[in-house]
Amino acid sequence: MDAKLKVPFPPDPNPKKPRFAVPPGTCDTHFHIMGPPEVFPYVASRLYTPPAAPVEHYLSMAKAIGMERGVMVVPAVHGFENAVMHDAIEKAGGKLRGMVRANPNSSEADNKRLHAQGVRGIRFNLRPELEGKFDKDEMLLIVSRIRNLPWSVCLHIEADLIIEQAELIRRLDMPVIIDHFGQVDSRDGFDAPAFRTVIDLLGEKHVWMKIASTDRRILAGEPYEGVVKLARAFIAKAPDRIIWGTDWPHAYVYQAGKMINDGDLISFVADFAPDEATRKKILVDNPARLFGF
Repeated sequence: MDAKLKVPFPPDPNPKKPRFAVPPGTCDTHFHIMGPPEVFPYVASRLYTPPAAPVEHYLSMAKAIGMERGVMVVPAVHGFENAVMHDAIEKAGGKLRGMVRANPNSSEADNKRLHAQGVRGIRFNLRPELEGKFDKDEMLLIVSRIRNLPWSVCLHIEADLIIEQAELIRRLDMPVIIDHFGQVDSRDGFDAPAFRTVIDLLGEKHVWMKIASTDRRILAGEPYEGVVKLARAFIAKAPDRIIWGTDWPHAYVYQAGKMINDGDLISFVADFAPDEATRKKILVDNPARLFGF
């Protein structure tokens, strides 16, 4: 079977009420809009075929659980075509920012135009199983073309590569976001090289951590209690540089009964940060500062 014919389940359309008072200005710093493909076609080279997840559905879900802002990350199923992102930002009326896929063909002038259209960062896919690759020279070239913009560099990166390229991350002279807990697995223990390296990097004032996709970690078998300990350790190290995201529409669920409810997902933040003031930093203040809301 052609891999791209795989179709994940759609997101849960009935979000539950969060179990804490979600503060005004809460920002989901990681979600995707996908299609509808008859309007915004998927690329032929995609690895799967998601159900349509239009911006109208996302905004409805976000409103139901109290999220007022968001950062749309252009998904791989749309390649380097950003029309779906531009449409979402326009329809959201100032509530959304964009993050585009790192493109070696984008010039400084292209990036300035993207900035005017609401983009605030680029994302490098460095994970081989997702057809990503690490090319240091290409990365530095792309970063050099956005250095004069108030953008961030997001790294979708494996823990082993973080260890290998820790010095490069330290030397990047603009905000760097380590995506999805840095793929650090709590089951490896808190003395493991990956955890120690990430904690050390979070001591750098330009390094941020995105604690997103908790459900994906649980699907992979990581105990929830371990994820909570991991999140709390990152927050303790850099409370002013932690951001959170849903990873809606969760286009990686292929079994019935495994789809996360987004109300439950945001409720996990109460376990990550029991203190209300810290939660406000993670959900409101930190993303507002990083993405210019």
